[in-house]
Amino acid sequence: MPQELTDAQISSLLKGINIPPQPQVLVDLQMEQLDPQCSINALAKIISQDVGLAGAVLKTVNSPFFNLTNKISSIQQAVNLLGIDSVISLVNAHSIRGALSDEQIIALGKFWDTAIDIAQVATHVAKQIGIDSPEEAYTLGLFHNCGIPLLMMRYENYPEVMQRAYADPINTINATENAELHTNHCVVGYYVARSWKLPQHLCQAIHNHHQVAQQLVSDSVDSREKNLLAVLKIAEHFCGNYKIFGQQTEDHEWQRLQEQILIYVGLSQYDFENLRQQLSDQGLL
Repeated sequence: MPQELTDAQISSLLKGINIPPQPQVLVDLQMEQLDPQCSINALAKIISQDVGLAGAVLKTVNSPFFNLTNKISSIQQAVNLLGIDSVISLVNAHSIRGALSDEQIIALGKFWDTAIDIAQVATHVAKQIGIDSPEEAYTLGLFHNCGIPLLMMRYENYPEVMQRAYADPINTINATENAELHTNHCVVGYYVARSWKLPQHLCQAIHNHHQVAQQLVSDSVDSREKNLLAVLKIAEHFCGNYKIFGQQTEDHEWQRLQEQILIYVGLSQYDFENLRQQLSDQGLL
């Protein structure tokens, strides 16, 4: 369990820190704004492809200004609540703060690409295995690694740390990060998610997504978090995180978790391979 901080403390810790928007997404949004037929659904679709922009939108609608009874985790719902004019103003303000150098754009390329891929695959996995809230599976897939770009911008050697973490067949990804950096992307991501006012079970899933074995057997863990974590691990494996971030040919984390996760979601190995093939046939892998 991460140390619980107040909203004021979290804001102070993250002051001046934001995940820069993906340049191509900003171009797509600008083009949509210029379209006389600009629609709220089109804006929501584009925003849902970018971690920083989606987080900014959710943070806004979950702020005290809207005084909502329940926190929102659906990007489409958040955009609908804001309306076209407010969304455009928010995006434009965020894009000004998110100016990037060419070197930063290249360095963050892997993060942006994997975030949207895993979000899309997680949504389909959730639907296929009958787990509720496929929209939350998308949100977790998009945001679960939101701590990575912040650590990449702070530590020049972070890509090498991640490679060593994924190369370890025994210890968790976070164990290597903690040993070398005294923090890890799950903890950073948790506080970013808290600052965005995401529902608590989603924040916890972000914090615990490299501690899944313990979460699935704990009676104290929210069942929604367990379901989302199981879906996320399947999506990560299908999308090849171990190849992209770790430069590895073997997914050591999945090898440790595979049996436990498949039992939890009720899939045989045959079913699992069929699911992989379905996603591949749909062009998602």
